[in-house]
Amino acid sequence: MIEIIAISGSLRAASTNSALISALAANAPDNCRIEIYDGIGRLPIFNPDDEGERTPPEAARLIEMITQADGVIVSCPEYAHGVPGGIKNALDWLVSRDAAVGKPAMLVHASTRSFYARAALAEVMRTMSFAIYEERALEIALLGKRPAEMEAILAEPASRQAMREAVQTFVGFIRGR
Repeated sequence: MIEIIAISGSLRAASTNSALISALAANAPDNCRIEIYDGIGRLPIFNPDDEGERTPPEAARLIEMITQADGVIVSCPEYAHGVPGGIKNALDWLVSRDAAVGKPAMLVHASTRSFYARAALAEVMRTMSFAIYEERALEIALLGKRPAEMEAILAEPASRQAMREAVQTFVGFIRGR
């Protein structure tokens, strides 16, 4: 069984990225389990002085989840042509750890317009030595949709099939490493 951690880079209650991550978890193929990390808003701002024995509990939880996972999926919005501070802060907590080194990661997208954040997030994660899976991008356009509309789009057979196929090919990438 492949264990994947999914992270939404958004804190919004009606986040399209969180909706996509939840749908991925609900539609995961039988050979994997997707657990959602929901603690980005509880992470203190990264401070290198707080590493080691002083690592805050929520940061320690994130580090342990990433360390134990076989792979990571991230869905992230774009704010002012950049990556939101919350997801960057979460990644900063992993910088001096081995959790990210060689860890398979896939970026998925709930917007067709987040080009700058996609590039920036991929660059940060590559710099941290994540093994970014880039052969098959999953993009389901949810930007501007209300929760009921998002739910309907994510429940469509084509969307469910796209999610299952994207995760299945990511699982193949993980197993091939």
